[in-house]
Amino acid sequence: MTSAKVLRSLVRVILDEAKNNPEFDRKIREVLLPVSDPKQLRIDLSQKRQVRISRRRARAVLDPITIAKKESVDALRERLASLTVEQLKDIIAEYGMDSDRLAMKWKTADRLIDRIVQVATGRAHKGEAFM
Repeated sequence: MTSAKVLRSLVRVILDEAKNNPEFDRKIREVLLPVSDPKQLRIDLSQKRQVRISRRRARAVLDPITIAKKESVDALRERLASLTVEQLKDIIAEYGMDSDRLAMKWKTADRLIDRIVQVATGRAHKGEAFM
């Protein structure tokens, strides 16, 4: 028997055991795929398939463009200042405010707020010169 056949047989035995034994399935998951690393693929052994973990960010907690239209820039800055860095990045991701792919690497809230305010005010007032 070739090594490829032996490995296939071994994997089949492991998959069958994982399918029939939830405790074994849980132990394999703990060893192979630590829960603390969400960037990995999670393997659903009972279904014999891979499930990709979503890398999407959470939904934005506010709409900066609407605030920039209806309120002032200062009001927008004030509301953004109360958010965490991750919430600011959620806004940037949802509203496509990172065209140069730099903002998601920033770690300070001030830089993220500046980007959001700049893009939101630009979009809020776009086309006003023609009115």
